Amino acid sequence: MTSDRVAWPRTAGPLVLRQPTSDDLDQVLAWRNDPDVVRWLLRTTVDPEKFRTAWFDSIDDPDQHTAVAVLDGIVVGTGSLDVRDGIGQFDGDVWRGAEGLLGYLIDPAHAGRGYATAVTRALLEIAFADLGLRRVTAECFADNVASWRVMEKVGMRREQHGVRDSWHAELGWVDGYTYAILAEEFAPAP
Repeated sequence: MTSDRVAWPRTAGPLVLRQPTSDDLDQVLAWRNDPDVVRWLLRTTVDPEKFRTAWFDSIDDPDQHTAVAVLDGIVVGTGSLDVRDGIGQFDGDVWRGAEGLLGYLIDPAHAGRGYATAVTRALLEIAFADLGLRRVTAECFADNVASWRVMEKVGMRREQHGVRDSWHAELGWVDGYTYAILAEEFAPAP
């Protein structure tokens, strides 16, 4: 159901989404461990070398579609789309590679400008138009209002409010939201 690769670069509003270089990842690492970013992440710190290795390994994985979001040569965010099997009884290849899990991060210095919405919309277009997925989900902490507003702006619906279902390394158990959208519900950008 999925293609081996997504064609990069891609436009996302004013941004360009593309696969990262080592220099790009250095830019991401400059803000990835910022307190304004990590307060919304499951892992509050990352080892720089493990971070780079994971990103570069994802480039060769046909089920991982990760990119940096660049504006005028500056990395202002990241996006990821992880292709997964659907849940259910085995029925041939119907459920294989049918769903995606979407994620995004924006440099706090560039927050509030619609970049997360642009990245999310572009990843959904990739999911449905390029990869033929049937459903995409995204998750966030319930207190991360900016993140769940992005999901709602692109047409995703809140399907779950998990009470103390999400572990945060510094805060302990906190509430989480799961959002989803089906291919037939998604409206590409005009």
